[in-house]
Amino acid sequence: MNIAEIFNRGGLAMWPLLILSILTLGTIFERLWFWGMVLRGETKLAEQILDAARHDWQEALELAANACDQPIGRFLYTPLQLIDTNPEIFRLALEAAADEELSAMRRGEKVLEATITMAPLLGLLGTVLGLISALSSIRLGDIGTPATLGVGLGISEALISTASGLVIAIIALAFQRLFQAFLLQQAQIFRRTGNELELTYRQAWLEQRIKGEAEKTLF
Repeated sequence: MNIAEIFNRGGLAMWPLLILSILTLGTIFERLWFWGMVLRGETKLAEQILDAARHDWQEALELAANACDQPIGRFLYTPLQLIDTNPEIFRLALEAAADEELSAMRRGEKVLEATITMAPLLGLLGTVLGLISALSSIRLGDIGTPATLGVGLGISEALISTASGLVIAIIALAFQRLFQAFLLQQAQIFRRTGNELELTYRQAWLEQRIKGEAEKTLF
């Protein structure tokens, strides 16, 4: 059997499964493209901004501004705009930027979750409807006679929708786990980079305060 024949024999439940599979594949391809863009050169970019921040905050700000098409660039640009502010406000800006970026990275997660939940149920529904159709024409007196020869074929065709639903759900689950791993990795990068930037900023802010107090004492 080719794909069209399998689809036709799967029953009415194959149509919502087809819609779910299209949405799932679209989400998977979009997320793969997104994560491919995010992970490419991200660590190097973060190191460049951190190195710049250690000796020139304005240079670090410019580097982050030029990288605002990347999540790591936007994440670092938000607090770097607040130079000469209180370190606690700087830290809050880091946390808010991280939360915003990580929330945006979860886009498409609900589609995969819905597919994982609904696809097996739709497949099971298709099987139940197929079994009802296959068994409804059987009479007790026909059991064991040639009149029931087509029942086995009807039952096998009814199971097509269940198999299809399981395949779609398994694919969605595999990629959901992959994207969750990427998200966890991204959260770790944000945490490590943010901590280093905050520490650098606190040291610079403290040195500036000490220098300012020393100048006041001289005058």
